[in-house]
Amino acid sequence: MTLQQLKYVIEVAKNQSISKAAQNLFISQPSLSNALKELEQELGITIFLRTSKGITITAEGTEFLGYARQVVEQAELLENRYANVQPSQQHFSVSSQHYAFVVSAFVRLFENYDRDEYEFTLRETRTYEIIENVKNLQSEIGILYLNNFNEKVIRKFLREANLEFYPLFEAKPHVFIHIGHPLAHQKSVTLEDLHAYPCLSFEQGEFNSFYFSEEILSTISRPKNIKVSDRATLFNLLIGLNGYTISTGVISQELNKNICSLPLEVDETMTVGYIVHKHVTTSKLAAIYINYLKETIKDELKISSRYSF
Repeated sequence: MTLQQLKYVIEVAKNQSISKAAQNLFISQPSLSNALKELEQELGITIFLRTSKGITITAEGTEFLGYARQVVEQAELLENRYANVQPSQQHFSVSSQHYAFVVSAFVRLFENYDRDEYEFTLRETRTYEIIENVKNLQSEIGILYLNNFNEKVIRKFLREANLEFYPLFEAKPHVFIHIGHPLAHQKSVTLEDLHAYPCLSFEQGEFNSFYFSEEILSTISRPKNIKVSDRATLFNLLIGLNGYTISTGVISQELNKNICSLPLEVDETMTVGYIVHKHVTTSKLAAIYINYLKETIKDELKISSRYSF
């Protein structure tokens, strides 16, 4: 087993494609495939499952990848310390439900990262895809919420994917509306208050189950519903249609404007947290990002519920 083989495994797992990884590594696809097969034969494990649709990493491959990353990172530290080698390009990725504080923390990570080369990825995506991305190591961290309604189902998926959930904060539901909305002057709103206005929510695609909804109270029947796929569209419709969406109440003054947050009078609580793979050691970048998440949330929770983005 060589350090080069470990780097090959990491690159293939990152790209979910042997051909793409071979291009990035500047070697031929047959050479990369042979190197992987030799490593699997030497270790007596199957790291990747190869199908007509591509490759997927196995459970034992995921565990091996965690160790491989540690070895490669330690080797790079030795090289940087004793050989004056420039640090290699660093990679970090996050998959999340649509939260402004996730973006704010990501911006802080970017602003404080002093390297000439890096590749950071932020995916605002569907709940099921967040779980799949972290399971398949396409993202190191996933961010989503649990509550009494969805927790049993979501935790089942997390267990099956060897993922662990760590809470960041608990929140009471709030509604986001335009500052010119007829209800914007109120200190809080009820479901009855909202009945006449369009309810905006993020569509979940193939896994459009109530349990995967980003918005709590997803089983309540509403006469006016609009599904969107991105946060910018949702906020534009909040303004243009006097719509509303239900979220945590944690919003950013810097990233958006003209939206306010009002408490929703319901007996519900959300626990927002992050998920990681239990067999993969958290990288330094991930640890730094998690700290920025906590600091950002703490700062924004201090702001009153009636403020603009």
